[in-house]
Amino acid sequence: MPVTPSACLSVRPLRRWSMMLAAPVVLASQSAQAASPDDWDTASDVGVGSLVLWSIGAPAVKGDKQGALQAGASVVTGFGAAQGLKQVFPETRPDGSGNDSFPSGHTATAFAAATNILDRRGAAEGIPALALASFVGLARVKADKHHWYDVVAGAAIGSASGLLITRHQRPDAPKVFAWGDFHSAGVTYAARF
Repeated sequence: MPVTPSACLSVRPLRRWSMMLAAPVVLASQSAQAASPDDWDTASDVGVGSLVLWSIGAPAVKGDKQGALQAGASVVTGFGAAQGLKQVFPETRPDGSGNDSFPSGHTATAFAAATNILDRRGAAEGIPALALASFVGLARVKADKHHWYDVVAGAAIGSASGLLITRHQRPDAPKVFAWGDFHSAGVTYAARF
């Protein structure tokens, strides 16, 4: 069977996402004793960096300036909110390395990027992005940098920033329109089936 350009295009995204998820999966498959806290810390750095690059870089490469700006704003907002809360609620990290455990900034940034990807480009990219963001949260706990509730709070902050800032690009995304005049008003919901 000959390989067509369209067949190559459908395989490339799968191969790209598989490679991005391969490193965290390999580390997660190791026993907890085999991976040191430094390994988990490095894995969380790689995971969050990959998500930020993916969320901003993919739309920029495709010429989607609005998508890249929304991704950048989501990431900056999630990270900024987490950093602000660290100042308001100082808490010692589990490893004792600092007084800025709550909430997890890595997790907030990762979930902001992943939620942007999901909301802007759909489940095909969004589900792997959310899986990678979840791995970042797990890695922060395994690295002894955060308590589980720091990571949950970071995930909530990042998800909220991604949802609040990102606007759908997909043409098949449901739309809600409010309308009205002096005699009547209503809401119209439009979706493709």
